[in-house]
Amino acid sequence: MKIEGEGQLLRIYIGESDRWEGRPLYEAIVLKAREHGLAGATVLRGLMGFGADSRIHTAKVLRLSEDLPILIEIADRAERINAFLPVLDGMVSEGMMTLERVHILAYRHQHNNAS
Repeated sequence: MKIEGEGQLLRIYIGESDRWEGRPLYEAIVLKAREHGLAGATVLRGLMGFGADSRIHTAKVLRLSEDLPILIEIADRAERINAFLPVLDGMVSEGMMTLERVHILAYRHQHNNAS
C-alpha cells in the first residue's frame, strides 16, 4: 500500500489499565485497526499526565504500578479513519479522541525479495 497526500491523524488518549473484552484496550484497538485495514497504529506510553478527573498519573520510581497515560496514533485516508470511528466509540468508554488533517509525505513498504 502506498499513501501520499491528504489524510487524517487520529489520536486516542486512554489509561494503561483500561481494558476491553479481557485484554488491554490499547492492544484491542491496534488489533481492530489492523483488522479494518488501516495503514498502521502506534502506541506510546506516557511518563506523566492527567485526564478529566485531574488525577496525576506518573512513572516515578516509587509509583511504578500507576495507571500511566497511553496515546494511540493512527494515520490514514480520511474515509478509512471515519469508517473506524464507530468501532472505537463502542470500545472507548473513558478517554479522549482527537482528529486532525495531515499531509502524508510518504508511507511505503519495501518487500524483501532475498531468499
